[in-house]
Amino acid sequence: MKKKIAVFSTGWCCEILSQFLSGMEESLRAGKADIFLFLGYAMYSDRPENRQGDLNIFRLPDMRDFDGAVIFGSGLYFSGESEAIIDRCKTAGIPVIVQGARFDDTYHIGSDNYAATIDMCRHLCEEHDARKIIFLAGSADSLDSELRLKAVRDYLHDKGDDDALLDVFYTKWENAAVSRYINEFCSSGKALPDAFICANDGLAMEACISLDKNGISVPEKVLVTGFDHIEGSRIFYPSIASVDQCFVKMGQACGDMWKTLFTGKDCSSEVIVPGEFVPGESCNCMESGNSDAARRLMGRNEFTKRSDQTYFNIKLNVMDSTVLTSISFEEFRSRLHDLLLRDHFIEGDSFHVLLEPNFSLSLNDTAITLTKEGYSPNMDILYSMENGKEFTENQFPSRSLVPGYDPNDKNHLYILLALHEGADAFGYIVFRDCIERVLNRDLHSYQNRLGLVMDKFRRAISLDMINKRLLDIMKRDPLTNVSNRRAFEDKENFLQSKINSGEDYRFAIAMFDVNNLKLVNDMNGHEAGDAYLIRACRLICNIFKHSPVYRVGGDEFIAVLTDNDYKNREKLRGELADSLSPYTRELPLPDDFISIACGISEYDPSSDESVQDITKRADDKMYENKNLIKGII
Repeated sequence: MKKKIAVFSTGWCCEILSQFLSGMEESLRAGKADIFLFLGYAMYSDRPENRQGDLNIFRLPDMRDFDGAVIFGSGLYFSGESEAIIDRCKTAGIPVIVQGARFDDTYHIGSDNYAATIDMCRHLCEEHDARKIIFLAGSADSLDSELRLKAVRDYLHDKGDDDALLDVFYTKWENAAVSRYINEFCSSGKALPDAFICANDGLAMEACISLDKNGISVPEKVLVTGFDHIEGSRIFYPSIASVDQCFVKMGQACGDMWKTLFTGKDCSSEVIVPGEFVPGESCNCMESGNSDAARRLMGRNEFTKRSDQTYFNIKLNVMDSTVLTSISFEEFRSRLHDLLLRDHFIEGDSFHVLLEPNFSLSLNDTAITLTKEGYSPNMDILYSMENGKEFTENQFPSRSLVPGYDPNDKNHLYILLALHEGADAFGYIVFRDCIERVLNRDLHSYQNRLGLVMDKFRRAISLDMINKRLLDIMKRDPLTNVSNRRAFEDKENFLQSKINSGEDYRFAIAMFDVNNLKLVNDMNGHEAGDAYLIRACRLICNIFKHSPVYRVGGDEFIAVLTDNDYKNREKLRGELADSLSPYTRELPLPDDFISIACGISEYDPSSDESVQDITKRADDKMYENKNLIKGII
């Protein structure tokens, strides 16, 4: 029976995460196990609701469906998130392996950061005579960052030089925080330290860039070191002196631990992989990391990467236009589905887009809200393909995660990301076996763009619906519920456009005037007059049932006759006349009394230049009919 392992991490640590996962996959290759990576891209600087929406993907899996879980602690450093995952795993009765952090009742995979950091400090002090150090830390709740800081302090303390650590600044893993700190430090006029020790390579590279912008060259004027020894830091200039935590080996150790756990054998609760300090150009050790060879290889691969990125961006732009030009959810769903079905080179033959069922309902009713915590039991399937075979059902249980999943297939890595705007969950997407797109952050770009364009579409449709309702209110007579004069003016413009174009468009204008309204109002009150108008309007609409009717004055109505009503206009005029009450001014009037004057005039292409020409003739005929009804003629 194939095992299922859930892995939880953020994607900003993409290089070390991909190394860890590659090691884990390598170890598990001989067995049967699928890895489900629940990946978020939340940041400390995010709005709380956006962080909630992105990390909501961690709430998707039911841990009872898994054989075990891995928390990649080097990437998951938000307070409370790891604890919540561990609690769910305990409830489900499955083991948890935590990389980079320690929690009660879990297994631990780590790297000997402490010893390698001591080696780094010894190298800086003994080889490069560094006497003053600033530590640019990650976050206070990061075990890795705090352990590295402890090693620096312990080394300096053992030397009897505690004051050598000039400052500790917490960046919360954000490069922008490094830039702000260095800019402020340089503008303060303080003397430079001998070295900046940074909690990871990304912070170290940002430190080099910010120092250079302030006219301070690395390593000539100050040394810089990092942690993780990622590829980007090796090809960076200057290459970053760094601690290699050996994430591939940690991943292999994690896979080996799972193989032991799955067999039911006793397993050590902790595996520590030795770390290694690797000098680099940023500490003035010019060739230690073989950086030039890595840069040459990067140059060789640059063309392929640029070509792939160009196509990727084109695909995202096409996706934008496909969604944003849709005018309904049905069109959005159909067009995006057809686009992905026709061209899924980026997504591959195993890719899924699942939507919250309330997503479509919320487009037409702003009172309908989207879930903000977890996911609905059943998801709408927008697009689903597994192993090149389309999954054609309309709905899918979210607990099963992947439509068309085959537990007997070869081992796979599934990557699941949230679709959301703020805390509102739109759904989630599933990629498969594309760790390289995690590494180059394509998946984040895809997730971010699709979520953004869906939010724009949602807002546009909702706004369009509100505008249409407002226009409908503005163009509807509140008493009779037929269109009003404003609506007729729009119809006039349409008819005038037909006249202007010379198109063979046949229509007629019917004018109506309700007789004796003033008499009814004066004798029985305005409520009776309103009831009379409603009764008269209903009769007009019932007879000219295929024509739009407009109330254009207190007792005046207009109908535009086309198609069958135009062809049968004389017959309909007769039906109206036969339906009217005998004209009288004697009181009381019968309860069903209706008297309406009517005039109809047809559009004559040979003489009519405007709609007003036709309306004027219909109005004249209506007054002739009124006089006839009243016995004046």
